Amino acid sequence: MSTLAHTMMTAARSADSGLAGPGELDRYPYAEAPAVGRVGASMWDGSDPELGRVGRRAAGSRGRGLHGQLVQQLGQMIVSGDLGADRPLVPEEIGQRFEVSRTVVRESLRVLEAKGLVSARPNVGTRVRPVSDWNLLDPDIIEWRAFGPQRDDQRRELSELRWTIEPLAARLAAGHGRDDVQQRLGDMVEIMGHAMNQGDALTFSRADAEFHSLLIQLAGNRMLEHLSGIVSAALQVSGGPVTGCDRPNESSLAHHGRIVDALATGDGMAAEAAMRQLLTVHPEVERVVPAPREH
Repeated sequence: MSTLAHTMMTAARSADSGLAGPGELDRYPYAEAPAVGRVGASMWDGSDPELGRVGRRAAGSRGRGLHGQLVQQLGQMIVSGDLGADRPLVPEEIGQRFEVSRTVVRESLRVLEAKGLVSARPNVGTRVRPVSDWNLLDPDIIEWRAFGPQRDDQRRELSELRWTIEPLAARLAAGHGRDDVQQRLGDMVEIMGHAMNQGDALTFSRADAEFHSLLIQLAGNRMLEHLSGIVSAALQVSGGPVTGCDRPNESSLAHHGRIVDALATGDGMAAEAAMRQLLTVHPEVERVVPAPREH
């Protein structure tokens, strides 16, 4: 791997929502659900047998240990519909099913509550919340939806969101003459070109995600910057679970280069146009401009 590629991979940021701070689940102890509403072992029947012990599945844990893996498992089950809305979640039963401690369950449910997937109420317990309450901009939920039953809707919605955000970010970025960031963007294009020539789709996709994240940060709009993690998540999930990138090509690389050139000259209109062209042909999004949907 080239020095540039190694540097980029070291610097690349991961989309990790982390633990929520002290939140609603800490305001009161878990309430035991009434016996009639409790979900026993049958609650988990029909789920992936590999979900039986959290420690068996390190993938997707994002380096957060057992509780991170449990967040991944429960999150996937909620988003897929295996755990439907208003389903009571009893910590003791979750701990027994996944062979983890009560502390791990508490930390996991706290994270899921911060994402809007579950809620805890006194004398009611912890329950799954409806889709309308989910934080659909959370990178983990984006990933879970993108590889679940809602994958087609999720990827279309991400494409439409990117089409809205990134051309504007490119135009705004041209007005901010930060040489260090522009140099970094040029480095990402160089890495992408090298990776494409080497057939290294993984390095290409990582440099691509870094490019788009940096561009949004360069726009100088803090609300847009808050969305940079969403764009990175979109790039990681749109192409597939392994590489996050679908056959890098010369056209995509050329449009990235045109964006960098436009930023260097402060030409916001050219930067915006180049981004629109990129999003029309870019492998990670729809190959055509998303058309208005019929109502």
